[in-house]
Amino acid sequence: MSDFSQTGAIATLHRLGQPNLARLESDLENFSLETPITLVLPCHVRELGTRALKLILRELKSVTYIKQIVVGIDGATQQRSWKKARTLFRQLPQRPTLLWNDGPRMQQLFQKLEDADLSAGQGGKGRNVWICFGYVLASEQTRMVAVHDCDILTYNRELLARLCYPVAHPSLGFDFCKGYYARTSDRLNGRVMRLMLTPMVHALRSILGPHPFLVYMDAFRYPLAGEFSMDVDLVRRARIPHDWALEVGLLAEIFRNCAPRAICQSDLCDNYDHKHQELSPRDADRGLNKMAVDIAKSFFRRMAGEGIKLDAGLFDTLLSAYMRQAEDTLRFYGADAAINGLHFPRHEEETAVTTFVRSIRVAAKSFLDDPLWSPLIPNWNRIQSALPGFFDELNDAVKRDNEL
Repeated sequence: MSDFSQTGAIATLHRLGQPNLARLESDLENFSLETPITLVLPCHVRELGTRALKLILRELKSVTYIKQIVVGIDGATQQRSWKKARTLFRQLPQRPTLLWNDGPRMQQLFQKLEDADLSAGQGGKGRNVWICFGYVLASEQTRMVAVHDCDILTYNRELLARLCYPVAHPSLGFDFCKGYYARTSDRLNGRVMRLMLTPMVHALRSILGPHPFLVYMDAFRYPLAGEFSMDVDLVRRARIPHDWALEVGLLAEIFRNCAPRAICQSDLCDNYDHKHQELSPRDADRGLNKMAVDIAKSFFRRMAGEGIKLDAGLFDTLLSAYMRQAEDTLRFYGADAAINGLHFPRHEEETAVTTFVRSIRVAAKSFLDDPLWSPLIPNWNRIQSALPGFFDELNDAVKRDNEL
């Protein structure tokens, strides 16, 4: 994004001038001598062989500052698809380690956690990232971790370099970096962030005032971005949601575990595109509708954890305030699209807002019915305390799966 404004809540690292990838990568080569870097790639078997993943692998072949690549494979219920994944990622010179999350050995480890009342939840991106983090800790090869998705259609090496740089740099003092970017095609994309989360946060601030948690969440340009990097000590302490709310839930955990001066966001690229989910306006268990429900539920529970009282009266007020904020937001984005010559499908945007009103209502009812329910997986410090041999078992399972 072309401005250089700082919000004051957290540091914003802009993408200014002509990018110099060679300088970034040269610096990262030097930084990695003191701060080895691991890249974690949560991948579903459906993404194997896609144009996006082929592009990512082609770009990663030229990255020399990454010490370790860990790939979590979800959805590979048959050995044939597991071998396909291993063959595909074997082309990388960094010799990535793959985790067969649906394989028999990993399933036994997940069951062991269940039996010890340390459930890792249902399969999904959150659990995938969490178990990859466990392997990163168990293998003891790194001091920081970077994470990005495997469906990025506009991927390039600069994105990864700008994601790693703030945490890897020895004197900037950042322990956590969140990526952000513009998302446009012939129209504005990113509906859940634009039309649900941001107006909801603004509505909550209008009701509750400048609570530190709301100010913090509002400071992020793209809180739902799947790209982030963090110090390995945060990896040990942070709890991760197993549902669609991974990004929001992790930001809330960082707020709890990290000083604001050690948090930043980095502009990663000119434009970003990945696969798009259907809205599913009539089904709260699918698509963007489900994503919005999970995000709102996670947000409400984290607000309660910060001491904010949430009751039926507040939620009624929130729905009205959200509608007002969303209407203003639609007008702003309509003007933004017009000046940039982009298509602005107003009916579709209005339909999304109407759907998200229902999503927020479903999330509010879920919170009121069971305020203490949480999708958070126990952090790795607790796992290691309760099951001291778990890291050894995880190392062994991953090693044997990668020898098949």
